[in-house]
Amino acid sequence: MDPAHADRDDAAPLSRRDPLYGCPVHDLRHKLRGAGLRPTRQRVALGWLLFARGDRHVTAEKLYEEATGARVPISLATVYNTLHQFTEVGLLREIAVDGSKTYFDTNVTNHHHFLYEDENRLVDIPGTEIPVGDLPVAPVGMEVARVDVVIRLRRKAV
Repeated sequence: MDPAHADRDDAAPLSRRDPLYGCPVHDLRHKLRGAGLRPTRQRVALGWLLFARGDRHVTAEKLYEEATGARVPISLATVYNTLHQFTEVGLLREIAVDGSKTYFDTNVTNHHHFLYEDENRLVDIPGTEIPVGDLPVAPVGMEVARVDVVIRLRRKAV
């Protein structure tokens, strides 16, 4: 930790009076600490790749390629572990498509997705555009955490 900020509470909201306010790396470190994660070099590097470009959907393999291209020394296993840690603390949303493909979404708001099958690409659909109702009653001791709707798209045959 920077000695000049050693006495600060990193879980406190960011303040515009903070001399580092607006610095993307500082803000990312604060976000990680606020979620209960230590901002290690690898988490910060992957967080930068994930969150610096706005809302996006990535697979672990795609993020690993981006990290490798950015010369971040990291293993694919660490990428997977970090994505799952970010998901567990609410920084990402996991979207399982089929049994073999998992995307991680930086947009954690309530929304759904179009899946372009020929491109393996997810696109957000605002949550309000698909009303979800008449859900079955959850089993005893359980509650519905969220509902994910994935609408698969393919080009029309000519």
